[in-house]
Amino acid sequence: MDTAERCDVLVVGGGPAGVALGLLLGKEGVRTVIAEREADIYPLPRGAHIDDEIIRLLQGLGVADAVAATSRTSSRYDFLTAKGEVLMSFPSNTGRTRMGWPSGLMIHQPSMEAHLRGQLASAESVELRSQWTLIALAETPGGVLADFETPEGPRRLLAKWVVGCDGARSTIRSLGGFALDDLDFDEPWLVVDVLVDDASRLPGVNLQICDPARPTTCALMGEGRHRWEFMLRPGETAEQAQDPAFVADLLKPWKVEGAVRIERTAVYRFHALVARRWRQGRLLLAGDAAHQMPPFAGQGLCSGLRDAANLAWKLGRVVRGQSPDALLDTYQPEREPNVRAIIGMALMMGRTVCILDPQAAEERDRRMLADRAAGNVPAGPAGYPPITEGCILPGTPAAGWPFTQPVLDDGRRMDDALPHGAWLFRTPGPPPAGLPDDLIDLPLDSPRLAGFEPAVASLLAGEGVSAALVRPDRYVFGSGEAQDLVRAWAGALAAERT
Repeated sequence: MDTAERCDVLVVGGGPAGVALGLLLGKEGVRTVIAEREADIYPLPRGAHIDDEIIRLLQGLGVADAVAATSRTSSRYDFLTAKGEVLMSFPSNTGRTRMGWPSGLMIHQPSMEAHLRGQLASAESVELRSQWTLIALAETPGGVLADFETPEGPRRLLAKWVVGCDGARSTIRSLGGFALDDLDFDEPWLVVDVLVDDASRLPGVNLQICDPARPTTCALMGEGRHRWEFMLRPGETAEQAQDPAFVADLLKPWKVEGAVRIERTAVYRFHALVARRWRQGRLLLAGDAAHQMPPFAGQGLCSGLRDAANLAWKLGRVVRGQSPDALLDTYQPEREPNVRAIIGMALMMGRTVCILDPQAAEERDRRMLADRAAGNVPAGPAGYPPITEGCILPGTPAAGWPFTQPVLDDGRRMDDALPHGAWLFRTPGPPPAGLPDDLIDLPLDSPRLAGFEPAVASLLAGEGVSAALVRPDRYVFGSGEAQDLVRAWAGALAAERT
């Protein structure tokens, strides 16, 4: 053990969730090593969509503007019959939501990852180790020993905490013995990513074609790219589906020959899986290691980044000795209901799309068209359940919801004007007794709120409260009277849980 290099947190997996977690831990001053088995970023498109909450998270990491510059927006997400009739349509806000950004961006994941990794150079306490392959774990009283194969030979780390952000085939999940709940969705789809030479010949919105002959997704991607996904029919193999002639046949009805060039094809199995436990001792799971979902709601990448935001500030407090490790027990109760709700939405969408029996599809169309005509339409893929238990003050207005980010007429966003940490917004007056040093006091007359004060005052008045306490992940801990919030916050952060 004496020969092992030491760190506070070992993040296994250098994808978006792992690097974002590392950067957020760096803001907490936590000595972090990110171990990634690959030599570089996977160069081809994968995740396609991030929502407004995640763009705001990227804003806090200094990369939102760069990501947005090469992203695209879709004004709606339509589910169509084989005849082109609209079964469901979910509008998108291409302007600004209460998060201060468009409701969604269609991205190029490798570019986004490159921007995130670019921030590591200025993160003094965070280091990325590429081509480090985890082979063994052993939990000890002093931490977790992790053994790696590296280009320089075997290496060993001793970490106080280990977070598995290592994807659907997670080594951490396997070595840690984490079990999965299978939510009964397993369908093979061919993904076709293309480079676009003539965008005028492609759809300008995201589409699901609910055709029993071949359920199909058509989606915008980052600038200069587009994606189709085709459900494989029984008996079709991955090898057959990736044959150029097979792919050309699938694209023929879209009349895009000469307008696009194929960048890659791949066959994926769309799963719905959730780990039964997200923490075991000093091991934690995040992202695809903790949950996998069909892509129909566009929330897989978003969910992993939400995990990172939820974990980072809690690990920071625990590593610094400011809170007991029981604070980490709030992670799964806060995140799992949100994830399961998103998976439920994705399964509803997927089961709507993935009907191959023509008679069943005809009945689906008849029923859904009648419901739409009557105004009975499902809620869209937004407004997922807030946090209802964990490190919040339940029963107070807005508790468990993300706090709004006002934006000024000149484009300045509130988060950029305020320091990292937890915020206490309140009406002017003397600070409450017992205000901890790491809770940023923001009376409405604070110079830090210059320009944003009217919007924040309106938010407090709208909830009928004089104060709101916002966690470092920008979720509202609670609202009410400032003194009560300070007392409750201290209690929640010190609580031992069973």
